[in-house]
Amino acid sequence: MNSGIQNIVISLGAMQVARRIPFDDPDVLNYVRIGYVASQVVIMGVYFFVSYKVRQKNDQTVLKYVDAQNPMSPDSGGLVTTTVRDYDLSEISKLLRAAYFGVAMMAFFHLYMKYTQPLFIQALMGLKNLYDAKPVAIHVLGKPAEGDLKRPFKTASMFGAAAGPQTDAASITEAEKKIGAKKED
Repeated sequence: MNSGIQNIVISLGAMQVARRIPFDDPDVLNYVRIGYVASQVVIMGVYFFVSYKVRQKNDQTVLKYVDAQNPMSPDSGGLVTTTVRDYDLSEISKLLRAAYFGVAMMAFFHLYMKYTQPLFIQALMGLKNLYDAKPVAIHVLGKPAEGDLKRPFKTASMFGAAAGPQTDAASITEAEKKIGAKKED
């Protein structure tokens, strides 16, 4: 099943369970808070561990790809030449930023707006996203970097095929020609 659809199913299921939890009871609320904080500590700890493992492996294999063009930014896209180590570290950095943003949003919703149900739901969703993270699958779960886990990672789409960087030789050659033409001008 697609990851986006799994997220929706888990969210809807967690909402139904959360409706039955008596958040009015201070003890229950404290347990939910502890559960949320514990899940976030586990998530960030695993991401930092993966970062450590990537630095420890220090894979200097060259990775060339043509990044997807962003319609909002005309300067995006183009040829990217990096190493597996640097690519994995940048992906882990994106995952950590997403986790930090989620914690900040939950702090706002819970502390300022007094919402309690999202604590329970986001604790579950964070663990699910941790399991779905491709660097975690490669470096912690020991899955081989082939198929969906082949670098550069393709981003899954809810509505169709996965989109992402182009790794075929023709696209890379064309991007190199564009760079050469820009340098001549």
